[in-house]
Amino acid sequence: MALLALGIFLWWAAHLFKRVAPGVRGPMGDSGKGKVALAIAASLVLMTVGYRSSESFDLWLAPEFFRHINNLAVLIAIFMMSPAPKKGVLLNGMRHPMLVGFILWAAAHLLVNSDPASILLFGGLGAWAIVEIIVINRAEPEWTRPEKGSIAKDGMFFVASIVLMGVIGMIHGLVGPSPF
Repeated sequence: MALLALGIFLWWAAHLFKRVAPGVRGPMGDSGKGKVALAIAASLVLMTVGYRSSESFDLWLAPEFFRHINNLAVLIAIFMMSPAPKKGVLLNGMRHPMLVGFILWAAAHLLVNSDPASILLFGGLGAWAIVEIIVINRAEPEWTRPEKGSIAKDGMFFVASIVLMGVIGMIHGLVGPSPF
């Protein structure tokens, strides 16, 4: 679990680096983007290896229907992380739809995964997204709502979200448990 925790820490550090240490990040210029991307990639590898190598035992058993709630929540999260909030109508008034979608994704996974590694992984990533929202709101209190798009764009991105969820679900089933 040490690798998992290290990966989560690196994820937090890489994502918060720009806002928490602007004096260090600023002078790095464009070369800093590559270093941050490399740190994020390394965090993903550490989290994956750490999660897969952790001993697994459930702390509680979730009812079977929670899987359906999880899948619906993940579908909504994927939609929230799409371009729909900027181009559609439904999520137009939301300031941080991607981060809220990420929190929803993490919470949905906590609903169906009760082992310690999952609690650390999804809880740690969900907590990061909450902290990220707070840090962004403090650094940039002013926010301008984007112009409303069309409901047709919402529909288009929702259909794309369904397709993407199918692809993600198939890949998820190849590397771990099938979400369907």
